[in-house]
Amino acid sequence: MIGILVIITISWLLLYLIEKQHILALGFFPIGKRLKQFLFGFLITGILCVLVQCLESYLTSSTWILNKDITARIILKSFWWDFKSVMTEELIFRGAVLYILIQKIGSRKSILISAIAFGIYHWFSYGVLGNVMAMILVFIGTGLMGYAWAWAFSKTKSIMLPLGLHLGWNFIHNTLFSKGPLGELVLISKGGTELTDWASLLNFTSGLVMAPIFVIIYVIFFVKEETETK
Repeated sequence: MIGILVIITISWLLLYLIEKQHILALGFFPIGKRLKQFLFGFLITGILCVLVQCLESYLTSSTWILNKDITARIILKSFWWDFKSVMTEELIFRGAVLYILIQKIGSRKSILISAIAFGIYHWFSYGVLGNVMAMILVFIGTGLMGYAWAWAFSKTKSIMLPLGLHLGWNFIHNTLFSKGPLGELVLISKGGTELTDWASLLNFTSGLVMAPIFVIIYVIFFVKEETETK
């Protein structure tokens, strides 16, 4: 939490020194509208993540069972961990720096820069630096997601929709399906067989390519372009 406060402070300073703006320029208000965007984003990527996990379960003939040791306290603790990690990344990649870039060089270039930076960042956070194939796959998947979320920031003039989109995916992936660094949480995968080449490719494209493409389509056609108010 201290890290988030530090990032907010630095963001505020950057916004003030470069654009004469304050932290609210990142679009936290009006509360009702932004909360709706956040919740809708959470729902969209949450559903996409469930569909991807169901496809993987079907392809591998595996099943999901409820973790008998799970408790509400563990779920809330995991949610808080997901929220902090997502909020940190959003403030860095879809926060003050992206806002300033958009003002200086326009949306298209800024969104692309944000997406590339997000993809490269995950080489380090996923620990794949040096593994060329893993670097390519991670860059494609996280870069496309970063592109979708940066575009959502640009269109809504707010961090709240990308925050919801990001948290919806991470929470369902990490906490509900136990695919994150916190270990076995709500559901545990049991059984299954190793995927063939074609099935493995289908599974890869569904999670790392098709899911962010669906989010991009949603942002393009269903998210209204907002006018920034200063």
